[in-house]
Amino acid sequence: MHPIIKLVSQRIALGLLLLFGASALIFGLTEALPGDAAQAVLGQSATPEALANLREEMGLNRLALTRYAEWLTGILHGDLGTSLTNGLDIAESVGSRLGNTLFLAFWAALVSVPLAIFLGLLAVRYRNRWPDKLISAVTLTTISIPEFLIGYVLVYFVAVKLGMFSPLAMINDSMSFWQKLNAIALPVIVLTMVVLAHMMRMTRAAILNVMQSAYVETAELKGLSNFKVIWRHAFPNAIAPIVNVVMLNLAYLVVGVVVVEVVFVYPGMGQYLVDHVTKRDVPVVLACGVIFAAIYIGLNMVADIVAILANPRLRHPK
Repeated sequence: MHPIIKLVSQRIALGLLLLFGASALIFGLTEALPGDAAQAVLGQSATPEALANLREEMGLNRLALTRYAEWLTGILHGDLGTSLTNGLDIAESVGSRLGNTLFLAFWAALVSVPLAIFLGLLAVRYRNRWPDKLISAVTLTTISIPEFLIGYVLVYFVAVKLGMFSPLAMINDSMSFWQKLNAIALPVIVLTMVVLAHMMRMTRAAILNVMQSAYVETAELKGLSNFKVIWRHAFPNAIAPIVNVVMLNLAYLVVGVVVVEVVFVYPGMGQYLVDHVTKRDVPVVLACGVIFAAIYIGLNMVADIVAILANPRLRHPK
């Protein structure tokens, strides 16, 4: 078997195994939470008889392992199940919310990835000079501040004081494309500020590592400008680690938006997950958790495969 095919197969098998482990862990942690969906629906004043009847109706009196096995069987057949608290089909509820989360993540990535690469190239071009130090200081400052704090600061100054954007990122199907972009402007800014430093620093480090190579020194001796050496010779050969860190941050933009969605009341997967965690709605929490885990593992798998394909020793084995 070709080494690349073998390594890719191993990554896919490992990804599926991790996804199974993630679902089991999410189920176990959700079960460990105090209370259950019946208690959340009826409240603290519910009688034991009413709780027992509702638990019987919801199937909560069965063994946890049995419920997990039934849920896992349904997932393998494409059935995400039904919400315990409202009886709605989870797949239908998740569909629009997942689309909203991906819409937000797409625009955040469209802004942050090119900006991070540009700033990384700029930092290399002026390394150890004031532009490099300024870029590093600003990006490291933004990544050090919690995203909820950045969100509230932007809401207060940009939305409330300046009135530039809406403080709440509420979108719906009746809104035009530009109205949706205006609504998600602040969440996109927050997400960009959070992921920018990591990608920029990795771009800078990867290019500086390549700049020490002999062929880069040859290009410099030929009289090429510093920027042409960086762009034409160093950057293409540093693409593997840059792609890896970009994929990791793309995964964060989808999976790590929970806090940002809650701050801006954005109707995405994160808000949906938080709402049903408070209700102890295990099927919904499991479905959201597995979708998030699948996206995160899938993007990491893509990063691994790109790194494998970028390795000449694997592409052209002896």
